[in-house]
Amino acid sequence: MLYFNDGFVPPQDDAAPPTGGNWLLTAALLAGLGVAAFAGAAGSETLRWSRSADALTLDPHAQNDGVSHTVLRQIYETLVSRDAAGRLEPLLATEWFVKPNDPTIWVFKIRQGVKFHDGAALTAEDVAFSLNRVRTELSKLRQLHADVEEVTAVDDFTVEVRLRGPNLIYPNNLTGSYILDKGWAEANDVVEVQDYAAGKDNYAVRNTNGTGPYVLKDREVGVKTTLTLNPGYWAEEVPQVTEVQFLPIADNATRVAALLSGEVDFVHDVPVQDIQRLQNAPGISVVSGPENRNIFLGYRLDEAPLKSSDVRDRNPFADPKVREALHLAVDRDAIVKVVLRGNGQATGVAVPPFVNGWTEALNAYEPQNIARAKELLAEAGFPNGFTVTLDTPNNRYLNDEAVSQAIVGFLGQIGIKATLASRPFAQHSPLIVNAETDLYLFGWGVPTFDSAYNFNDLWHSREGRYGAYNPSGYANTDLDAQIEGLGTEVDPDKRNAAIAAIWDVVKGDRLVLPLHNQTIAWALRDGIEADIRADNSPSAADLRFER
Repeated sequence: MLYFNDGFVPPQDDAAPPTGGNWLLTAALLAGLGVAAFAGAAGSETLRWSRSADALTLDPHAQNDGVSHTVLRQIYETLVSRDAAGRLEPLLATEWFVKPNDPTIWVFKIRQGVKFHDGAALTAEDVAFSLNRVRTELSKLRQLHADVEEVTAVDDFTVEVRLRGPNLIYPNNLTGSYILDKGWAEANDVVEVQDYAAGKDNYAVRNTNGTGPYVLKDREVGVKTTLTLNPGYWAEEVPQVTEVQFLPIADNATRVAALLSGEVDFVHDVPVQDIQRLQNAPGISVVSGPENRNIFLGYRLDEAPLKSSDVRDRNPFADPKVREALHLAVDRDAIVKVVLRGNGQATGVAVPPFVNGWTEALNAYEPQNIARAKELLAEAGFPNGFTVTLDTPNNRYLNDEAVSQAIVGFLGQIGIKATLASRPFAQHSPLIVNAETDLYLFGWGVPTFDSAYNFNDLWHSREGRYGAYNPSGYANTDLDAQIEGLGTEVDPDKRNAAIAAIWDVVKGDRLVLPLHNQTIAWALRDGIEADIRADNSPSAADLRFER
C-alpha cells in the first residue's frame, strides 16, 4: 500500500502557521533541524499520476504555477522546504541565520555530498548562480527576491544573501526557488530564464539537471512525462517509487475513467461532480481538505478603454461603482453550493485563511443584491450595461469553466453582457503575464504563508521585480511604498499593522473580486493512501507501499 509521508494539519491546529507575527521567526528557530529521511524499504514501483493540465515548462524559474511546481519539485530542490504543517525545514541548506553584526545578511550553509543528476557536485557557486537567475526580469518568481541586493558564495558551502534592509522572513520566500547547476546552465546556454510569455524556447524547457529524487527520462508535452529514480540521491533511504509517469488528461470524464479502469493510479484533481461516485466506487478512495489557494475575478483598472467592450470612450471597471456592482451581482454562495457542490469556501478577500494577514473581518462579504447592482451601474452611466469578454482557464481550477459560466449569468442579470473565452491554462496564463485581458478568472496560492506574496505580485505596479501577475494597469505609488516597506519591517506588530492597512486598500477599492478558497480532492486506487497537503503538491518520493 502507498502512503504519502506528508500529513496536513488544518489551520486551526496549534501546529499550523499562526496568523500573528511570531511565526516570522520560524526559519531561525528551525534552522538546526535535520531533514527527515524517506521511510520504507527500497522497492520497485511505478506511479501513474494524472491531472488535468501539464507543466507549462521545465525551466524552473520561468513560471510560477502549481502544476509546473508539482513536476519540478520531483526533479529539482530548494534550499528550504515546508513540512506538512507549513513550517520551514532544511533541504539543500542545512542551516540558515542572520549574520552576526550585520542584520541585512542571511547566511546559508549548503548541504555537502549532494550531486546533480549529471554527477557534478553541488556547491555554493551553484546556489549563488540560481538565486541570481531567479531574480532576473524574465523569472516569474522574481518578486520573492525583490529585496535582495547581492548573493555571494563565500566558500564552497556558504552563501550570503544581502538584502536592502533587515528581513526576518526571507527564508520563507525560498521554498519555490530551485537550484540549478551553474556549469550545466552555462554549457547549454540557459543562463537566462526562458521568456515564456513571448513563446521563446531554451534547452531547460525540456531538459533538466537537478539534485532531486527523480531524473527526467523523457517528455512529450501534454501527453506524458516519465521520471526515474535518481540512483545518487543524497537521502539516507531510497524512495520506493522508482518511476513516475505524469499523464495530463484534460477531459474530466476520460481522466476519471482512466482511474476506474486501472490505467492510472492517482488523479490529482478530481472533478467535483465525480467525488461522490468515486467515494462509492470499489477499489477507489478519495481524500480531501482545504487548499492554500484563492480563486478570484480580476479586471482592468486603468483609464484606457477595454479592448473587448462596446464602451469606446472609457473603461467601465475604472469606476468604483461598477466594481461594487460586480461584487453585488455575483452570488459566491451559489457558486460554492451549486457549481462546486460544496467543495470550497466563499470568501470576501483574495487570500486563504492559512496566510498571515487573513482575518474573519476581511473575509466578510455582502450578499448578492441585483437591484442595488443595477442602481450602481446606472449611477456610473451604464443603465443598459456593456459588453466585455471574460477570459477563463478550463483545466486548472475546480470546475473553472463552469464557475466562469455562472459569473456570465450573474453579470447578465445586471446588464453586463459577458462573452466567455475558455482556454487551457497554458494559453490562459500568458494573457495575465502579458496584460492582454480585460476580465479574467485566476487562482493564487501563497507558498510563503504571508500576505506580502499577494501584494508584491498582484497589486504592486509593474516595475522591476514587482507586479509580474498584475495585468490590471493599477498603479498606486503610496501603496507600492507600503508594500515595499514590508520587506524591511522587522517588528512583527508593526508589520502586521501594515499588512492590515494594505488589505484595507485592496478590499476597500475592490481591486479584484474574491470568489472562494478551493478544497482539494484526490482519488487513489486501492492500496494507496494520502494525507492532503495545503500546497496541493505531493512528492512521489514520500510514497510507501505496503507489502
